[in-house]
Amino acid sequence: MERVAVIGVGQTKYSAGMRETFHELVFDVATKALKDAGITIKDIDNVVSVSSDFWDGRTISSMAISDASGAFGKDISTVEGDGTFGVLYGMMRILSGSFGTTMVVAHHKGTESNMNGITNTSFDPLVERKLGLDAVSSAALQARRYMTTSGGSEEQFAMVSVKNHGNAMNNPFAMLPMEITVEDVMASRMLATPIKKLDCSPVTDGAAAVVLAAERNAKKFTTNKKRVWLNGVGHCSDAYRLGDRDLADTRALKQAAKMAYDMAGVTLDDIDVAEVYDAFSYMEPMWLEGLGFCEDGMGPEMTERGTFNMDGALPVNPSGGRLSANPVQVAGLAALIECVLQIRGEAGKRQVKKAEKALAHGINGMCGQSHCVWILGK
Repeated sequence: MERVAVIGVGQTKYSAGMRETFHELVFDVATKALKDAGITIKDIDNVVSVSSDFWDGRTISSMAISDASGAFGKDISTVEGDGTFGVLYGMMRILSGSFGTTMVVAHHKGTESNMNGITNTSFDPLVERKLGLDAVSSAALQARRYMTTSGGSEEQFAMVSVKNHGNAMNNPFAMLPMEITVEDVMASRMLATPIKKLDCSPVTDGAAAVVLAAERNAKKFTTNKKRVWLNGVGHCSDAYRLGDRDLADTRALKQAAKMAYDMAGVTLDDIDVAEVYDAFSYMEPMWLEGLGFCEDGMGPEMTERGTFNMDGALPVNPSGGRLSANPVQVAGLAALIECVLQIRGEAGKRQVKKAEKALAHGINGMCGQSHCVWILGK
C-alpha cells in the first residue's frame, strides 16, 4: 500500500469573537498550508472540508467555502467530526488511486453558534432531548460514572486543567494560556456536577488546513524534513444512545487504538508525544486509559506516564490541548498539526526533546461516541 504524508500545515490563532468570515479563515489557512508545502493550488487534486451545517447555521457548508479553499474546478466533500475524521477521508481518497494530493480544511466559529442548543439536538428527540441534555450535562454524567469506576477525584481532574493551561503558555496558537492552580479550578463556577468552568474547554473560533500527498508526490514536492508520514489509523463508533453504553467503558477507543497501532507496527513505548482529546478535564485520563497508556483509572501508572506533568515518559497535550482552545470541527486537525510540528522539530518552546512518533486522537458525538486515532512518524 502506498504511503501518505502530511506535507503542509496551516492554522489560525484560536480565539473568541473572530471578525473574519468563514471564507476568510479558510482562505488564510489554505494559503498557509500551501506555502508550508511549497506548492500552489494547481498541485491540489481535491478538497475535503470538515464542517457542519448546524454549527455554520447554513446548508451545504462545504459549498460556501469551496472557492476559499481552492476547490473551484475540483472535487470537494464534507466530513463532520473534529478534523481527524477529515484527514481519514482525505487519506482514503488518495489511497483509492484517484488523487495524488488532498487539501483538508476545517473551520468553526463557536461564538456565532449556540453550543447548548446545537448539542442538545444531537440527542434522541423523543426522550433524551426533552431532558435538556447537551454537551456539558452529558459529560457530567460520564465524569461521574468514570469517578465511580476509577476512583478518581475532582481534584485529580483539576490537575489536568492546570497542566494543559500551563502548557498553552508555550503555544502561540492557544486561546487560554493560564497559570492556574487546582484550587482555582475547584473554586470556579459549577456548571453540572462535577464539572466546573475550568474543567471545560472554551467556546472557540478558528480554522486549520493540511496538505496530504501520496508518497510519489510527497517526495517530488517536499524535502524529507517537511514530510510527516501517516503510519497508522483506526476509527470506531459506539452506540448512539447514552443508555446503550457504559459511559466509562472506552471499548470503541480501545478498538480504534489497536487498529492504529497494528497498522503502524508500533507499541505504546514507541510513542514519544500524544495529543489526546480533552474538551473536559476528566477526558484526558479516561481516554489515556482507553489508548492503553495506563490502567486502573487514576492509579500511579498515570502519573508515571506524565499525564499530569511534562516530566514523565509521555508528554501529553504539550499544545495545551482542547482545554486551551476547542474550535469543535477544527480540534482534531489542530491536534494532528501539533504532532506534525513536534516531529518536524518546529514546536518552539513546547518542543518535546525526542519526537519521532506521535499520536493524535479525536472524537465525534456525545461522550466520545466515535474515536479516530492516528500514528504519525518521520
